[in-house]
Amino acid sequence: MTSDGNLWRASSVEGLATTPLAEDLRADLVVIGAGFTGAACALEAAKQGASVVLLEANTIAHGGSGRNVGLVNAGLWLPPDEVLAQMGEADGARLVEALGQGPQMVFDRVAEHGIACEATRNGTLHLAHSPKGFAELQDRFRQGNRHGAPLQLLDAEETARRTGSAAFHGALLDPRAGTVQPLAYCTGLARAAQGLGARVHENSPVTAIAHGDGLWTVTANGHNVRAPKLLLATNAYHEGIAGAFAPQFVVVNYSQFATAPLPEAARAKVLPGAEGCWDTALVMSSIRLDAAGRLIVGGMGNAEGLGRAVHAGWARRKLRALYPDLGDLPFEHQWRGKIAMTRDHIPKVVNFGPSAYAVFGYSGRGISPGTVFGTAAAQALLRDDPAAFPLPVMKGYKEHLRGLHEAYYEFGATLTHATMRPR
Repeated sequence: MTSDGNLWRASSVEGLATTPLAEDLRADLVVIGAGFTGAACALEAAKQGASVVLLEANTIAHGGSGRNVGLVNAGLWLPPDEVLAQMGEADGARLVEALGQGPQMVFDRVAEHGIACEATRNGTLHLAHSPKGFAELQDRFRQGNRHGAPLQLLDAEETARRTGSAAFHGALLDPRAGTVQPLAYCTGLARAAQGLGARVHENSPVTAIAHGDGLWTVTANGHNVRAPKLLLATNAYHEGIAGAFAPQFVVVNYSQFATAPLPEAARAKVLPGAEGCWDTALVMSSIRLDAAGRLIVGGMGNAEGLGRAVHAGWARRKLRALYPDLGDLPFEHQWRGKIAMTRDHIPKVVNFGPSAYAVFGYSGRGISPGTVFGTAAAQALLRDDPAAFPLPVMKGYKEHLRGLHEAYYEFGATLTHATMRPR
């Protein structure tokens, strides 16, 4: 197994030249965090002619954006009826519609800016891991179609043909969706923003934020960036910043294991349409291919923590259960990322000061929502129009019992992976 761990970092062909912040700057907008949300915001603001400074504590897409499964899904984890039930008819419908168009926004940016991110728009498959799971998919199918989504319900035979595995009881195909190499996609957004004039500074951790005289002062590397507009887009990788609003969420770990490239005979049978997949199990798992034909198996849990051996053993058993002929294919890459989950699984936008927003809590759906919300953030800030966001803006948000919930999720994933036979 390679020492770099993260396949996406090893295989990305996108790049941009940056330097750490080394001088004081003045701009129209300062963005903290160069993941999907921050990079999309910087790109949209630069397209509108604003001067932008994008600050990243580590490297572009260092956090969840560069550790993502790479599924460009439409909508949230929640089925649309539940979104409307929680948010109300008008607000819920607006969010469902906006995120339903999210994959189109992603693939439009890929095409417009020539982002080399292995973009494949052949849909995604939500796989039924059990008869109960298939019943859930039937309900999601009815709800999605009622709200205008062109979903297709597949039986077990068609699912087996598309996945190359007989382990599933059916699937829900969303043709709007697809896959990308997520780190490359995020890097491409930042590269495009830079090409339009945005200042992008990696290795520039923000240590303090203050507001006075109509300006935000953001301190990084001992230098100050001053701007009237501010976006905090750190999500699950938020680090301590003096004077700043601290987003609250539950951290959920997700780990992935990538095999060596499949033999040619297997590539013709395993996900021949290259759809990205995840299943209906409570402790969710995912499968997908990359452009080189590596099979990537993912699951909840921290494969870099105390349960590393348990999660690694589960990944091997999962591979053997799904594809017995490939069960001994070596894993060449292993990595994990952190998900910012909110208790209702709906993203949050908090207005924490004059012309300042924090966006967080995609609950595992980062690519399309991050692109949608980042773009909306630029519009909301530059136009002084919070209605540009696809949901109501909040003045504050608290996530209660975070530590307890984080321990619950990790313990549940570890126990499941230790005791349950993968299907």
